[in-house]
Amino acid sequence: MSNTAVRIIVAIVAIPLILLLCYWGRIPFLVLISGIGVLAFLEFTKFSGNKGVVPKYFFGGISVELLILNAYFDFTKTEILIAAIVVFAVIIKLFEEQGSALNDLGNLLLGILYTGLFSSFLINIRELYPQEFFTYERGGFIIISVLATIWICDSAAFFIGTAIGKHRLYERISPKKSWEGAIAGFVFAIVTMIVAKYIVLDFLSWFQIIGLGVIVGLFGQTGDLIESMFKRDAGVKDSSSVIPGHGGIFDRFDSLLFSAPVIYIFLIYSM
Repeated sequence: MSNTAVRIIVAIVAIPLILLLCYWGRIPFLVLISGIGVLAFLEFTKFSGNKGVVPKYFFGGISVELLILNAYFDFTKTEILIAAIVVFAVIIKLFEEQGSALNDLGNLLLGILYTGLFSSFLINIRELYPQEFFTYERGGFIIISVLATIWICDSAAFFIGTAIGKHRLYERISPKKSWEGAIAGFVFAIVTMIVAKYIVLDFLSWFQIIGLGVIVGLFGQTGDLIESMFKRDAGVKDSSSVIPGHGGIFDRFDSLLFSAPVIYIFLIYSM
């Protein structure tokens, strides 16, 4: 079976399931985001090993999971949890004799915050509205719309960039991306959010709709570039091969992870 056929089959199965979990919310959505966060961290840690970093799979994975669980159950303040993670990470490294303290701790804490803290904002967005009938579903509609916007933005950037792209966007990091493709993705992101307002996001203001489109168009594409920077530095093409035909979890959700905190902050201060 060709790689294209595998990609299509996986997408047909995975996309409806992901959208259903986003709409459903609560524990099923928590499980989904936990899987994304922890697996993205494990992939980040694995390819970081190419730079000589001593991995901390268990400690990092637990830390990521705690950040995500805390966003849902709210058992302590986020800053207290982050402080505890940093303290324990430094103490653990203190008693290790191998590796570089600065490199290992920097990589570990970056991985935890990038995949764990950023994932936790997806829980915050999903739980933004009270768990009441005809109200709780709004958070799900926002997540679904953001996902659709990211997918359409990426597709527009790829196809239009391939067709007419002549000016390289950031050749050192991602040689195939063009300014023409990036601009097309930005425009399509805003258009997709406008369409979403008429379908499921009628409860958001026009300012919020345009703002979300701009955030996804800018920060979503930036998140993709940042992951490309990580992978290029580590000398890998994909973060992993866990998703047949699609690469790794980090590959598929890099734009969503980087956009999540900005989206949440924007929604909080625009409500």
